[in-house]
Amino acid sequence: MKLTNRSYDKELLDAYGIPFEDIRQNMAELDFINTWLGGHGISIRGFQQLIQNKKNITLCEIGCGGGDNLVAIAKWCIKKNITVQCIGIDIKKECIDVAKLQPLLQNNAQWLNCDYVEAKFITKPDIIFSSLFCHHFSNEELISQFQWMQQNCTLGFFINDLQRNTIAYHLIKMLSRLFSRSYLVKHDAPLSVARGFHKTELINLLQKAGMHNSDVSRKWAFRYLLIYKHGA
Repeated sequence: MKLTNRSYDKELLDAYGIPFEDIRQNMAELDFINTWLGGHGISIRGFQQLIQNKKNITLCEIGCGGGDNLVAIAKWCIKKNITVQCIGIDIKKECIDVAKLQPLLQNNAQWLNCDYVEAKFITKPDIIFSSLFCHHFSNEELISQFQWMQQNCTLGFFINDLQRNTIAYHLIKMLSRLFSRSYLVKHDAPLSVARGFHKTELINLLQKAGMHNSDVSRKWAFRYLLIYKHGA
């Protein structure tokens, strides 16, 4: 399959009316993939680069899914004696219902079932991030998304997403067919790679959004970590 240009085919997860158990299975498998292929580690590194020396942080994830990314960062914060208040935003009620079951976040998380642009903050979060979320959007939509993230955080934002790569596409297609029990993962995992990015594309989108204090770096397992810092 040629991956010269981004695919705009729709992922099954973007549809409405998916049964809760199918969503739950999909979220569980994504958590496993993020844990064992280093996705959570990349998000933690993005968080580390933005917190400065603060010991009290408000962290918001847009497209939070089942909350596993917030859990991974919260676990790291516990080890480092950092207090973190989490905000998870997802347009799918089923995803928020899964996230609300996360035991670690029972007492320090707020869950918003809405489009991220509709979220209203009494106080802006320190850091906003997304993981495997921005590839769901068109390039034009991403310019607005980056600007929204910039305008609604006090320290900065980071994005953890996929490199569009032929090897990655065929690897995840094979692995999901062999090991996944989720029809959502089997269909969406390779398509997510096809909807991913080249580094130059992300840099170009950031420039169009006016994000000059930003950095895009390649990470393990065909990922990118994009970081924007206020005042850098």
